[in-house]
Amino acid sequence: EVQLVESGGGLVQAGGSLRLSCATSGFFFDDYAIGWFRQAPGKEREGVSSIFSDGSTSYADSVKGRFTISSDNARNTVYLQMNSLKPDDTGVYYCAVDRGAWRAHLLGSRYDYWGQGTQVTVSS
Repeated sequence: EVQLVESGGGLVQAGGSLRLSCATSGFFFDDYAIGWFRQAPGKEREGVSSIFSDGSTSYADSVKGRFTISSDNARNTVYLQMNSLKPDDTGVYYCAVDRGAWRAHLLGSRYDYWGQGTQVTVSS
């Protein structure tokens, strides 16, 4: 059974940092992508960052230079380091897996398993 469990969310002041974790289990494919997405109240879900199984990455323009995605294959965990946080970064952050990926990407409809989400709140 494929499982993804997010953790690390919380309340932080603008300019602060958080590190989100996505613990994965249950899938064994050579090529896959793990993505981070977020959804703010009243807004559509948006892609934040993605990492492909070869280590290549993709970022939304709004987070480039502030967020860094990485993976620890030994721990089956993907991280999202978020620095210089802004109130606009507030939302529920989800990780997801695309088991048929051939590159890192932020097309949410291609991701087939999702975690339950973790809340990130950035105060001004």
